Order: sequence, then structure tokens, then C-alpha cells
Amino acid sequence: MAPIRVLIADDIATTREDIKRLLYFEDDIEVVGEAGDGHEAVSMAEELKPDVILMDINMPRLDGIGATEQISVNLPQCAIIIISIQGEQEYLRKAMAAGAREYLVKPFSANELANAIRRVNESQKRRNLNLVPQTPSNASQGFKQKRGKIIAFFCTKGGVGKTTLACNLAVALAQETGKKVALLDLDLTAGDAAVMLNINARNTIADLVQEQDVMDFQLVDVFLIPHLSGARLLPAPLSPEQAELIHPPHVEQLLKILRENFDYVIADTAPLYSDINLEVLEACDRIALVLNQDLTTLKHVKTTIDIMKTLNCESKVRIILNQQSNEGLKVKELEKTLNTAITAAVPDDGKTVQSAINKGVPFVMGQPFAKVSAAVKDMIGLLDLAKVDEGRETVAKKSFVTRMFSF
Repeated sequence: MAPIRVLIADDIATTREDIKRLLYFEDDIEVVGEAGDGHEAVSMAEELKPDVILMDINMPRLDGIGATEQISVNLPQCAIIIISIQGEQEYLRKAMAAGAREYLVKPFSANELANAIRRVNESQKRRNLNLVPQTPSNASQGFKQKRGKIIAFFCTKGGVGKTTLACNLAVALAQETGKKVALLDLDLTAGDAAVMLNINARNTIADLVQEQDVMDFQLVDVFLIPHLSGARLLPAPLSPEQAELIHPPHVEQLLKILRENFDYVIADTAPLYSDINLEVLEACDRIALVLNQDLTTLKHVKTTIDIMKTLNCESKVRIILNQQSNEGLKVKELEKTLNTAITAAVPDDGKTVQSAINKGVPFVMGQPFAKVSAAVKDMIGLLDLAKVDEGRETVAKKSFVTRMFSF
């Protein structure tokens, strides 16, 4: 296997030498060039076409942010890691907005550097698969309408970390796959996705549904707010009373449009059985049912699984154990009670999670090396999204659902 080709861009020669020394014993990584400023980095990137660029943020003539912006446009197949002595979130935001894949704060160890290079290279390979242009040869294989995957995060008990997981998975999907990701906040009376992503929710789903009776993508596209990661958000209403403006037919239309125009649609739902939530659960491909290690949450999740069986939606369900720790009920006890295996476990890391929420920077971006971030990224594979199209089950008719949950 060919080594990962790396270009180092730093205006300090001794720093470049230090980085080369850190990578000297990594057989799968090869330093192919060095640049002393941003302009030189842009030029050498176009000449050498490296797999990964290590870009210092503070350089003369053209800084690392400016160079990253240019290279991201001219060479989208190249992954860039920003390296800096500054660890402030503002620098991280600028780096990600410019197109950087990761952000390393000096000093870092040889292991941290090598692992970051390997990680962004693997992620970039997946992204590059989506950069292949449509040609007559591959178009002749037949047009197939996009059918994106819808993942609904659900639990009828509040406070389990459902929104945190939904936001971070949306960001991770956008960053790791390079595909089109939409995040839909359907907690209509208390949605917090915009806050967690530090997005100013000027327009919301409540504004969207008042625009016209029949939606189309041109209309929906105006209301989707871009995030630095590449994901796009449709926020929940700004005030609880606006939730009354949204009805199941709106959500049905919206999910259909988003599925046809995005690769992944993440729906964060309210903690209750409502007509709108049931619309989502019927339409989605995966139900990420969030569980904690306490008896009350276990009761709620058990009830939901039983209901999903009744609706022929059981095969969609994936149990996500959030805030896993040595406290509370053990995994074996949970699985025995639910008679279902836990699909993924996200460790309890209150400090990292709370800091991310307060800063408006998802931890998969702000703390990419944290165990909680790795666990969310692992969910991409564990949710088995690639197998969704192998067989979509037929769900119960809406009239039956309405009868079950008419209050």
C-alpha cells in the first residue's frame, strides 16, 4: 500500500524538522515537501498533490487560514490539518470554515500527529468517492433517484442526551463522509439544536410551513442554515406556541423532499408519542433509541420497543446507550430486560459535553480526540446505514397509528 503523502507548511524551519522527526518511524507516512509560507504551500500543493497537508496557522505573506481556503477550493481531494499554538475555539471555527479537516494544538506527540494524519486521510478517501464527476459512461448505467437515509433520534424520556447525539452525528457524518447531511429539529416546543451548533435561527420550520401549501426543494433550501461542518439545519420554532403551526402532512412533505436531496437526514424528535413523531418513525430508516443506565429510562425504552413491534418497525430500531459509566444498571442487565442488543455506547464525559454545548461547538469538532467523539463517529458504521436499502419494511397504516395514540 502506498504511503500517505504529506506536505508540511510552517514558516519556522526547526518546527518543520521537528515534525519530520516525529514522523520518521511511521512507515505508512511520507513527507514529500516543505513550505515556508502560505503562498508557497498553495504552489507546492498544486505541484505535489499530497494526500495531507500540515498547515501552520500563523505564517507570513499568506496565513494558514487563507492558504487552506485556496487549497480547499483548488484541491478538494486534499485533507488539511491546521497546527497552531492557539487552542481557542475562535481559531478552530475559522479553520473548519476554511476547509480544514482537523486542528492540532502544539505541542503534540508523534502518536497524536500520526493518528490524526491517518484519520483525515481515511476520511478524505471516503469524501473523494463523492467527488467523481458524472460522465456519459456512468450515467448510462441508468438514472436512479436519490434516496437518502433518515435517522430519527427518539426517547420518550427527556434529558437522555438525544439532541446532543443527533447534532454530533450530523456533524460527524458531514465531516467523515463528505456527503450531504440535513439536521431537522422536530422538538417543536423546546428544540435546542440551533443553540448547540451556535446557529442564529432567523428562519425556522414554523416560518417554512407558512410560506405555501405545497413545498418544494427550492423553498426548503432557503430555510436550511449551513453549519461549519457542511451539515445544514432546519431549526425548531423560536417559541412553543408556534409548534401548533406544524402538522403531520408538513413533516411528511419535508421528509420526502429532504430524502430526495440529501444523503443523510437526522431528525431530532420531541420526547413523546405524537402524530408528528409517529410520522417520522414510520418514514425513517433507522430509529436511534437513546437509553441511559437508570430504571426510568429503561422502562420508557422497553415500552417503545414493544410499540415498534406492533407497528412492524422493530427492525429499524438501534439502541444507543448514552452516558455509559460504571454507575447504574449494567449493560447485560439492560440487554436482558430489553431482549435486544445495545448497538452503540457513548461514554459519560460530562465535562467535554457541557463545554461543547456552552461554546456552541460540537465535541466531534472541538474535541476530536475525546473518547465521546470517537464513539459518535463509530455510530456511523454501527447504525448499518449501508444496508438500509436491502429491505425496507412495510409499516402499519396511518389510521392504525392514529387510533393507537389519539389523546
